[in-house]
Amino acid sequence: MKKMTIAANLSCNRQGEVKSCLTRDVLGFYHDDYHGGGRWKIDGTMENLICTLKNDRVKYSESVLQDSMKRLGDILKEDLPAVLRELGYSSIRVCVVPRSKSELHLKEDEKLFRQTVQNVVKQTFRLEDGTHDIIRHTNTRTTHSNKSGNGGDGDMPYVGITNDTCDISDAVIGKVVLLIDDLYTKSVNIDEDCIQALLDKGAKEVVFYSVGRTIRRGLI
Repeated sequence: MKKMTIAANLSCNRQGEVKSCLTRDVLGFYHDDYHGGGRWKIDGTMENLICTLKNDRVKYSESVLQDSMKRLGDILKEDLPAVLRELGYSSIRVCVVPRSKSELHLKEDEKLFRQTVQNVVKQTFRLEDGTHDIIRHTNTRTTHSNKSGNGGDGDMPYVGITNDTCDISDAVIGKVVLLIDDLYTKSVNIDEDCIQALLDKGAKEVVFYSVGRTIRRGLI
């Protein structure tokens, strides 16, 4: 597991006005680097694991999905206790960045990432299950598939999109929250916006964790 900083930054809202996407730096962790290209087709790679659990580029068999859930579970069982030790808090509430589709449009095999996180959280001392604290009610566009024309409907990321398209539970108020996503990509601002939405809701502090962090030319 590696550390990173999710930096405060500016982005644009729906009217094109420059606004604060994230108002303060946030501590982050990630398991490993994620490289682009065709590595998602190679079994055993980080890219393959994340793309398999997204299950939107290729529809995988039940056995492949179950194997990927086990691998993800093993990673989380290693990393989440390490995050707890690093932070030293007596309790942390774990939330998950929702997928771009609304909850009503998600198929069961598109919920596997969240399900795996929930399973590990329930087995880990001092972690509170908040994996359903952020529920998307309105579709947004899938950024990683947008260039190919398969991004779906809804808006691309903008400042405030989490608050506009999601319901956030009052359970996060006053809590230290560990926000988890499958992949962090700097400059997309989905994760930053979600962090800020939790802070706006009243979370005491937000720490971020992703399984992969995108590494590509000019973006580290």
